[in-house]
Amino acid sequence: MLELRPLSDDDISLVEVWLNKEHIKRWYEIPHIGITIADWMREIQERNGEFRWITYLIAMYREQPIGLCLYYKCTDSNDEDFGTLPPAGSYGIDYLIGEETYLGKCLGKRIIAMLVDKIFSFTDAERVTAEIDKDNKASEKALLSCGFTLLDVQRSRYVIRKD
Repeated sequence: MLELRPLSDDDISLVEVWLNKEHIKRWYEIPHIGITIADWMREIQERNGEFRWITYLIAMYREQPIGLCLYYKCTDSNDEDFGTLPPAGSYGIDYLIGEETYLGKCLGKRIIAMLVDKIFSFTDAERVTAEIDKDNKASEKALLSCGFTLLDVQRSRYVIRKD
């Protein structure tokens, strides 16, 4: 059984391990825009303060933590450029599977689908977006299989709209 639960302080060290694994770090550390793993950790550690607008969740599979995901209202993100996507009514997501044993088992797709379902339960949600590295074919495949479409080729931004 797959479920999402709120991130707790007890999860932080495990998340840091995941973020520093090569299969994660290569997508989450983005030197050309100055994003480091330390930046991600600061956001997580400040999730009840400066970054309280981001909701962090731990993906649990058969009662074991296997990954991290998050969502936020795009209107709350002051630093992110959403291009042609209107921030009002939009939510952004990020996700990862930290435990290699669970890669390639369609769990990423299921995590994304659960995030989308949760977000679309909010009355103000009109669309969900994810920006991924253009070379992250596994993430692209998971997004497309959940009904996302490519909105911006240059930025590799995907979107799904509420029906």
